[in-house]
Amino acid sequence: MKFTPEHEALRQTWKTLIDREINPHVDEWEKDGQFPAHELFKKMGDAGLLGVDKPIEFGGSGLDFSYAMICSESLGLVNGGSIPMATGVQISMATPALARYGSDELRREFLAPSISGDYVACLGVSETGAGSDVASIKTTARRVGGDWVINGGKMWTTNGAQADWMCLLANTGDGQAHKNKSLIVVPMKAPGISIVKKLNKLGMRASDTVQTFFDEVKVPVRYTIGQPGQGFIYQMQQFQEERLWAGAGTLMGCERIINATIDYTRERQVFGKPLLDNQVVHFRLAELKSEVEALRSLVYRACEEYLAGKDVAMLASMAKLKAGRLRREVNDACLQYWGGAGYLWDSPVARAYRDGRLGSIGGGADEVMLQIIAKLMGNMPRLGNR
Repeated sequence: MKFTPEHEALRQTWKTLIDREINPHVDEWEKDGQFPAHELFKKMGDAGLLGVDKPIEFGGSGLDFSYAMICSESLGLVNGGSIPMATGVQISMATPALARYGSDELRREFLAPSISGDYVACLGVSETGAGSDVASIKTTARRVGGDWVINGGKMWTTNGAQADWMCLLANTGDGQAHKNKSLIVVPMKAPGISIVKKLNKLGMRASDTVQTFFDEVKVPVRYTIGQPGQGFIYQMQQFQEERLWAGAGTLMGCERIINATIDYTRERQVFGKPLLDNQVVHFRLAELKSEVEALRSLVYRACEEYLAGKDVAMLASMAKLKAGRLRREVNDACLQYWGGAGYLWDSPVARAYRDGRLGSIGGGADEVMLQIIAKLMGNMPRLGNR
């Protein structure tokens, strides 16, 4: 990809905000188990960072998706995965379908304040019995007059404890699993919504992740995003952007840990010389850096094809798969070179190790990415051969 001065200016804006408003507070937010989403997102919104690829008429910058990729990549400068993940939900996971298919009225009511940072968004897809298998969700929305009446529950909802609205995927009909779903904007203060608990996770400690239940929750039918029955398709499109975001977000995060490890092993003396001087160490770090650059090429190629209007389901799935596995590889290898210091809970490499493990689970597990890739390759077994 060829980046313009505008891309580079966006990088610098993110770096300045991260240095001033995020990294000085990450340790405190990790201990608290939550960061102040409204306060921080408002600062991002004021800086024009939450709607770079969203329509101008609703407060966005009207730029292409490559600018969202710069947002994701830049967030790798944050000393932890929680804020990048939560911000990714706001920019490229909960809002793309609303921006693309929502009515003007709906976009004014929910997209515009999400771009300005006045609203926090969350995505309601996964359930206790339906994570990567989106087609099997059980949450329903039945139409009663001019309202949807929603019943069911959602799991693993990032930003859920602080969100103002949810982009909810629900069954709105009795037809085929891929044609009976709709995306619906659900205000999180609507009567009948209960947040049962904030989940106690291995990593991503500063990101609030919740389980939510819906008991006869009424929202207007006009809160439907696009056409009823098209929700599965819309959500698959959102997943493409989410997976590209995950790929781009891995790049600078891995580089940050590799560079921190270089600095640490250069200072750490072992048997009378810097640990970095051992060939096994500096060769391994060179290998990891090479893998990061290979992922960068894949992510940038996928982004270019996405901008050209091509279906990038295979490339996005490959990028997501590679990103999750590479983050695990980098964090594990680097922690080894930090030794006991790396095993301490508050060390940067230990946090990266905990946070990065989610990359192979959230947004579609590795096995689901492999299934998508295999299907698009045409080498999935036929039903009669199982």
